[in-house]
Amino acid sequence: MKSMQLSSITKKLIMSISGLFLILFLTLHAAINLVAVFSLEAYDAACEFMGTNPVVQVMVPVLAMGFAVHIAFAFILSWQNRKARMEKYAINSKTNVSWASQNMLILGLVVLGFLAVHLSQFWAKMQLQEWTGQEAIKGSELVVEILSNPVNVIMYVVWILALAFHLIHGFWSAFQSMGLNNSKWTKRIKIISHSYVALIAASFLTTVIYFYIT
Repeated sequence: MKSMQLSSITKKLIMSISGLFLILFLTLHAAINLVAVFSLEAYDAACEFMGTNPVVQVMVPVLAMGFAVHIAFAFILSWQNRKARMEKYAINSKTNVSWASQNMLILGLVVLGFLAVHLSQFWAKMQLQEWTGQEAIKGSELVVEILSNPVNVIMYVVWILALAFHLIHGFWSAFQSMGLNNSKWTKRIKIISHSYVALIAASFLTTVIYFYIT
């Protein structure tokens, strides 16, 4: 029983660490996107730096691995939680939990699906082209072209909202899984994490709406 409990704690810890790592990446990504709002030339320079910097090149496979680990453990923990709820349905049905926490896997799948679209629209035409020895399209050209299409804008807005709801629960619960789960810290971390997620979402939404309007 103890070994099973330890295994569950370990899985949640890995899930938390990988999730926080991905949040750092999203923060960087949102910041670079905001640069495009002020200067497309600066945005192209930032994209070129990200595409040629050796540290970033090393981090790309690390990021991909972290994302894969996060997804794998999401499925494992979701299956275990669903099984536990089925066994204790009467108790679980009375538990007051947020909508986001009940639909983390669904929100994650939505984020994953739109991520595939995002990679095909940007990464495949920029960094992947450089890796294969072909000429990459400028990031500024892609931003203007893709975000001038209302269908793409709607998709990105849905994606950002799904991402925000996923992060709202995932961010603070990651710290909870890492031991900061007393009544004093839980309230503070919820406020901090919700505010941080709101800033990330607002940054992404600002970029999308700005280029569609302009």
